[in-house]
Amino acid sequence: MGKLPNWLGELKNLRSLGLSNNKLEGPIPASLWTLQHLESLSIGVNELNGSLPDSIGQLSELQLLDVGSNQLSGSLSEQHFWKLSKLEYLNMDSNSFRLNVSPNWVPPFQVHYLLMGSCHLGPSFPVWLQSQKNLQYLDFSNASISSHIPNWFWNISFNLQDLRLSHNQLQGQLPNSLNFSSPLLAQIDFSSNLFEGPIPFSIKGVGFLDLSHNKFSGPIPLSRGESLLDLSYLLLSHNQITGPIPSNIGEFLPSLYFLSLSSNQITGTIPDSIGHLTSLEVIDFSRNNLTGSIPSTINNCSALIVLDLGNNNLSGMIPKSLGWLQLLQSLHLNDNKLSGELPSSFQNLSSLELLDLSYNELSGKVPSWIGTSFINLVILNLRSNAFFGRLPDRLSNLSSLHVLDLAQNNLTGKISITLVELKAMAQERNMDMYSLYHSGNGSQYDERLIVITKGQSLEYTRTLSLVVSIDLSDNNLSGEFPEGITKLSGLVFLNLSMNHIIGQIPGSISMLRQLSSLDLSSNKLSGTIPSSMSSLTFLGYLNLSNNNFSGKIPFAGQMTTFTELAFTGNLNLCGTPLVTKCQDEDLDKRQSVLEDKIDGGYIDQWFYLSIGLGFAVGILVPYFVLAIRRSWCDAYFDFVDKIVKWLLFKRRVT
Repeated sequence: MGKLPNWLGELKNLRSLGLSNNKLEGPIPASLWTLQHLESLSIGVNELNGSLPDSIGQLSELQLLDVGSNQLSGSLSEQHFWKLSKLEYLNMDSNSFRLNVSPNWVPPFQVHYLLMGSCHLGPSFPVWLQSQKNLQYLDFSNASISSHIPNWFWNISFNLQDLRLSHNQLQGQLPNSLNFSSPLLAQIDFSSNLFEGPIPFSIKGVGFLDLSHNKFSGPIPLSRGESLLDLSYLLLSHNQITGPIPSNIGEFLPSLYFLSLSSNQITGTIPDSIGHLTSLEVIDFSRNNLTGSIPSTINNCSALIVLDLGNNNLSGMIPKSLGWLQLLQSLHLNDNKLSGELPSSFQNLSSLELLDLSYNELSGKVPSWIGTSFINLVILNLRSNAFFGRLPDRLSNLSSLHVLDLAQNNLTGKISITLVELKAMAQERNMDMYSLYHSGNGSQYDERLIVITKGQSLEYTRTLSLVVSIDLSDNNLSGEFPEGITKLSGLVFLNLSMNHIIGQIPGSISMLRQLSSLDLSSNKLSGTIPSSMSSLTFLGYLNLSNNNFSGKIPFAGQMTTFTELAFTGNLNLCGTPLVTKCQDEDLDKRQSVLEDKIDGGYIDQWFYLSIGLGFAVGILVPYFVLAIRRSWCDAYFDFVDKIVKWLLFKRRVT
């Protein structure tokens, strides 16, 4: 912590300086570039700013230079690398450097590790890279490159262990084969570019392959599946891939840990051979056009942590075999056509943290064992199904629950007062409270959830941990408004609309200080709207329409931000912002008018009296003065006579 001291430049015989990850700030002192014997300089992962002087190019003994992950900027010229012929490791990534070299520049070094991610290297693919014959690790991600990859690049890349070109605008097609001969399996990341055409059918020596967020098309190339035997991580999401999932996928990808095919145009059924991928930890087939049933063989994937089959056209019943995936933490089966009841075997899913079965055709009662079996559950979404019956009291045992969405079902009875025991909802939001994603070996699965709030559908991913929500809308729930719910002080979204709830909104609702959206519309609530609601400073959406509220709207504080739409359909409600005025407002207005009239009468009387007195004084005072002083009288009338003559003269002239 602090700044790099100038006295470091006095250590003339210093050969190695390592100060990475120390929260250092400020510019790099110029004295540092005078250390002619320096062989290793590592000051990455700090908060250093400013630019690098070209005198760094005079450090001829330098073998390792790491200034990555700082706030450095400025232009890098050929002079910055002039005498760095011994350089083997160069890390400048996660800064704002701009490389400004001639097209014919040949670097004096032969590096093994070259990291220049987030530096401006484009728009053309760097030609000078052609001279680097010993590369093992190359990171040009987010480097503003917007051209094709030249053919010569593939001739120098076969020894690479790690190749990262993501988040550019690279175009064109990849070669038919991606073959690497590194002793270690290569990690290749070409994600978030503009690549198109077919996926290479021969991929050898690659353990990690990320081609997501491009424009690749055509089928998944497993006709020569023997070339994919080395793959552990395959990410092909967000492309234009068509055709079915190959029926032999389980035979040719035996080492696979992570498989993502989401957001494509894949059709057909999920093959039974998926059960042969016994090492799989993540399966993401969401947002495709898959049909048929979920294969029961999937229970053989005993290492599975994430299973996402959402947003497809899958049908049939949920297989009981899913209940044997005891390591499963995240299960998305939403937006399909699944039917039947929840399998009782789900009671074995004790590691489950997210369960999203929304928008299906599931029926039966909400099982009470959910509250005892899913002890780690953070998100429960059973929205838009055909569940019926009462809310089980045991839901209150879900002490980690952040999101409870049971909307658009046929639930009846009262809202359980035990909901107050949802401990995680009684805490204020904390971004670090729960990080909803799963990662491993450089891959990452981001959790996602559609939340209906503020009258619209919003998808949450990285900020999902901030969502604290209860949505029981569009059911047949009855009874009084559950006052205990106001003790859930961390609640952000609350929707109890379209039910048969009676009673009043308790004044203690002001305890929901984090509340951002409140929808109680289309119920049978009555009484006055509590004035304490004006203190809900984060409230951005309010809907109390179509109830039986009465009295005056407490139009103060945060309540002044809402229009009449938030209050319509309450016949006995009055006051701003409604057109209907309250009786006390009319009485006050009439009283004010009467007082104005009375006050105006007194003003009129005094006005006319003052005019009369002024006129009398204006006549009588000169009269008495002129009567007393004869000389003043003669002078006055002489002056008036001259004025009259002058006016007559002007009239004749004009």
